[in-house]
Amino acid sequence: MFRVLHRWAGVVAALLLVIVSLTGFILSIFPLITADRTAARLDAGSLIVAVQDTLPGVQQINVSDNGVVTATAFGADGLQQIVVDAATGARLGPVTTSGLELWFENLHRNLFLSDTGQMAVLIASVAMVALTISGLALAARRLGGWRKLLSRDHGNGAGGLHLKVARIAAVGLIISSLTGVWMGLATLGVVPDPSPLADMPTVSVEAALPANELAALTAIDGAELRSITLPVDGLSGQAYEVETDAGAGFVDPATGEMLTWTDRSGWSKVMDVVHLLHTGQGASLLGLILGLMSLAVPVLSGSGLLVWLAGRGKNIKVANANAASADVVVLVGSEGGSTWRFANALARSVQNAGLTAHLAPMNDFAPTTYHAAKSIVVFAATYGDGDAPESAKDFIAKLMAAEAPKVPLSVLGFGDSSYPEFCGFADEVAREAQAKDWSLLIETGKIDRQSTGEFSNWGFAYAAASGIDLGDVATALERPEMAELTLVSKSLYGEGAQAPTAVLRFAMPTVSLMDRLLGRNFAKFQAGDLLNLIPDGDDSPRSYSLASGTKDGFVEICVRKVPGGLASTQLCSMERGDKLLAYVTPNAHFHAPKDASSLVLIGAGAGIGSLAGIVRGNRRKRPAHLFFGMRSRSGGLPYEAEFEQWQGDGRLSELTIALSRSDTPRYVQQALMEEAAKLRNLVQQGAHFMICGGRDMGDGVRAALEEIIAPLGMSVNQLEKEGRYAVDVF
Repeated sequence: MFRVLHRWAGVVAALLLVIVSLTGFILSIFPLITADRTAARLDAGSLIVAVQDTLPGVQQINVSDNGVVTATAFGADGLQQIVVDAATGARLGPVTTSGLELWFENLHRNLFLSDTGQMAVLIASVAMVALTISGLALAARRLGGWRKLLSRDHGNGAGGLHLKVARIAAVGLIISSLTGVWMGLATLGVVPDPSPLADMPTVSVEAALPANELAALTAIDGAELRSITLPVDGLSGQAYEVETDAGAGFVDPATGEMLTWTDRSGWSKVMDVVHLLHTGQGASLLGLILGLMSLAVPVLSGSGLLVWLAGRGKNIKVANANAASADVVVLVGSEGGSTWRFANALARSVQNAGLTAHLAPMNDFAPTTYHAAKSIVVFAATYGDGDAPESAKDFIAKLMAAEAPKVPLSVLGFGDSSYPEFCGFADEVAREAQAKDWSLLIETGKIDRQSTGEFSNWGFAYAAASGIDLGDVATALERPEMAELTLVSKSLYGEGAQAPTAVLRFAMPTVSLMDRLLGRNFAKFQAGDLLNLIPDGDDSPRSYSLASGTKDGFVEICVRKVPGGLASTQLCSMERGDKLLAYVTPNAHFHAPKDASSLVLIGAGAGIGSLAGIVRGNRRKRPAHLFFGMRSRSGGLPYEAEFEQWQGDGRLSELTIALSRSDTPRYVQQALMEEAAKLRNLVQQGAHFMICGGRDMGDGVRAALEEIIAPLGMSVNQLEKEGRYAVDVF
């Protein structure tokens, strides 16, 4: 059986390599077709003036790696993107995207499987490197040494074909696969992909001159230009932001002076070369040659398989007791596997109490076999809109067909309270069990977003009702490896308003190679994910929303000091250089969506942390409107200086502050009502809403938005189902 499994696994791996190589060849053709080979190009200043005549209101000009110039404008006619003649600035036509090229690109990069596909393609690229190098070594041994590697081989059949093709294509395959590995690691954040970013300058207040009269712009050769962002009409303090092959900087629109400049780093230049070699963008003929060499992979896979054929002659992490002899039976319904972590913790606690436990998926429900059971526990996660997860889809039918056990049942639901059907499947299990006269030991428990505190409370209630001395079940949870964080800065706010809040920034910890390869823990996190730490004097982790992402280069949280709060008191008392142990868990439902739609960010108190992190990460400068509630300005407002900076550079479109203790007090939900017309317009345009802060604030915001969008015939539930309403409340 294992031999058959291994053989088919090899076939699957070969097919993956064939798919990647064939799509790579097809993609190598497109740069040859679409490249703009214009030799005489306008300088940056002249190009701006020419494009302004062609496209009034132009905001940005970009030059692709293939030399194609495009201009973008947003005005009364909406968003316009056109292709521009690099030599004259004349309009050539609208920007069009080849659906065929995009289809092949998605297949080549991630097999249409998002992050999972990216990892699979990366593994395939690593395999191709290993196969090519080891293959050359075997060929050298066969031919009598490396010096004879190119000598004639008299072999024939599949083996001869394999060797001949491999020697011809080896260099191209090495280049393509190594650059593919490099780009895959860059996509996963393991290899940094830096772009030059100049410091924001102070711009003169004099009247702006035409761009072709600005020396710093006219000095930029069109062949070296990558992008230009133009000053926004009517806004003071704006400068031309330019990026070239050499670096990036800001040009004063009145004096023509290069105000600030950052050279492109050596690492960035390496990335440029890797990108050029792998994609052919900017060197289309070379890309086509490498693409042709990749066609050797199907031949090598087939011949290698023939040579091989010719040469032939769980989730359960505790000691699992038998179902018939176990004191406690734990049945698990989980879609992604996270619920098993809690089931294992309960089983460990039962075993520590001197009893035995049997763990199984809910689909394996077999009540006639539970002969020694004193208690049956169901851990039921909810999938989608109140549905059963994959490992529990048969449970209800089996329950209806069987006689209910005499042993009492305990049901613990796992879900996300931001969804309407929070723990809906667990509620269904409890209802159906009671309909079968199966008695419940305790009221159905509910765990919101893997909360260890709620799990701990449920454990104490279950222990009291069952008579099993479990202690704190949360302490038995298996935790990811913890990293040491060092505090590098702390800013305190709101002490005068009796709501002390601290913004804590920690240095990025050392990340293991395995974490980098798998993109887990501190190797890949985003604003909105959770930082988990264990305070002194308690074994239960506390979770705080992250205000930073991996690309920011630091770990940051915003913490409000809660009277009597163990963790928040310790955090707010930390000084620079102090250390703590922590780990990161994803909070994927609270990530900024990847499309270009507007964001409406709503928060209060320490909830501003993750929202500030989302604004900080808005490097694409999508429209972002932030509503922020605090008690008063006494003691300052978190991120106030950063918000001013982000408004200046376009990452934050608008900031509305609501102060509940001021001369004109109002809460954030009142601020929303005052902007009802604007919010309705944003909803119609497809805006996403993200809310972070206290649970009461979250309820108030939901009620306000229900009233605001009711005239549109819409509801918050509808926004949730469309994936346009995300909540992180505590």
